[in-house]
Amino acid sequence: MTSTQLPSTAALAQAIASGQTSAAEVLDATLARIAATNDRVNAFTAVWPERAYREAQAVDRLRAQGLPLPPLAGVPYAVKNLFDVQGEVTVAGALVLKNNGPASEDAFLVRQMQAAGAVLVGALNMDEFAYGFTTENSHYGPTRNPHDLSRVAGGSSGGSAAAVAAAMVPLSLGSDTNGSIRLPAALCGVWGCKPSFGRLSRRGSFPFVHSIDHLGPFADSLHGLALAYDALQGPDAQDPGCHATAVQAVAQDLDLGVKGLRIGLLGGYFEQNASPTAYAAAEQAASVLGASAVVEWPLAAQGRAAAFLMTASEGGSLHLDRLRTHARDYELAKRPSVPAQSLRTHARDYEPLIVHRLIAGAAQPAAWYTQAQRFRRVYRDAINALFADWDILLAPSTPVSAPPIGTETLEIRGATLPCRPSLGLLTQPVSFMGCPVVAAPVWPDANAGLPLGVQVIAAPWREDLAFRAARVLELSGLAHTRAVEW
Repeated sequence: MTSTQLPSTAALAQAIASGQTSAAEVLDATLARIAATNDRVNAFTAVWPERAYREAQAVDRLRAQGLPLPPLAGVPYAVKNLFDVQGEVTVAGALVLKNNGPASEDAFLVRQMQAAGAVLVGALNMDEFAYGFTTENSHYGPTRNPHDLSRVAGGSSGGSAAAVAAAMVPLSLGSDTNGSIRLPAALCGVWGCKPSFGRLSRRGSFPFVHSIDHLGPFADSLHGLALAYDALQGPDAQDPGCHATAVQAVAQDLDLGVKGLRIGLLGGYFEQNASPTAYAAAEQAASVLGASAVVEWPLAAQGRAAAFLMTASEGGSLHLDRLRTHARDYELAKRPSVPAQSLRTHARDYEPLIVHRLIAGAAQPAAWYTQAQRFRRVYRDAINALFADWDILLAPSTPVSAPPIGTETLEIRGATLPCRPSLGLLTQPVSFMGCPVVAAPVWPDANAGLPLGVQVIAAPWREDLAFRAARVLELSGLAHTRAVEW
């Protein structure tokens, strides 16, 4: 097996199960690929070969003994660096956490992946504390889009998407609060899944916005995404935010098709806030799936605004103690009489792109947060009523393809908008409701070789329908991954 290109998730698992190759040989190729590629992409912030070889050798021992192998046996993967990994410090893209003690145990989803036989190889870059859409991390450097190294990978799970797009690993784990799986999946041209809110345990991950946080996988194929999603599921009595009571396997039913499903294309807000090229990608998907109408998502702009308020308030509150120390030290640092060693936290330890947003969020009136929570109930009822008439709704994942690193503004249908927050225009209304989404990668001919994405959205707890519709898009050839050209 060469280090230049790894087979897909399913092909790797099959090759290991059949004895065509071993988990250790796959890991050799994976580590060689990471070593040859990561300097350009900057997806990995840490690689853990010792742990990876222990897990790979355990898989090879099972096979040598003739014992059944779990579904992802020997398949390498990596995690966004907000997941706890036993013996490692969970930095969440930040410097202010780097002196914390190491995690005492693996995150719940890491243990689920290990139980499925997957081999953990390292941690992946992200926006600090998951507060961003571009992974332009000032501490660890920007993650670069493998399809154009001058462009962003999206965020906040940019390292997770870029590592898969660059064929460093076939699977990765990320988080999605306002779009942080769907956006980088679209901009990097890989598959992603944001499950229903509460479907997967979040225990052992560093939080951002508890009311909206989701965790989920990225993959190099839809089948691989389904295998990972199935492996991650499981009730967790120790996570009060995990509401799943049973596993809803989707991999076995991918090919059931969409006959009889009511499919619509989201218009209105979702067309007005997407470039013509991005919206055309969703229209193509609608045509392939036989969508019967253009549908309005109620209260989309208000849903996004409420998501912003809750994000700011909960994000700021979570970091309030550190922010107080930061603000104190920032003021003291202006005084030449104060020795530097007396400052407990320095301004440089915070990400400049987010620290003022965190401070503003912490100062936000409580009444605003309460109003947003009350509105969420109204919003939930309106979206549930929408799904009484529809099974699948389609929308672009992002208004535009990946902008160059450092871009400050976007032009969308004649409007000039701030780049970083505006990348989430089309994802925030959906995650605020908690609907499951499969992010499907598409490659418009008129888009200079850059991918875009389509959100395949289902009602809460109906991931199975989103996967079935995405499979039709994959079989049609519209949605697929593409090898990097360097």
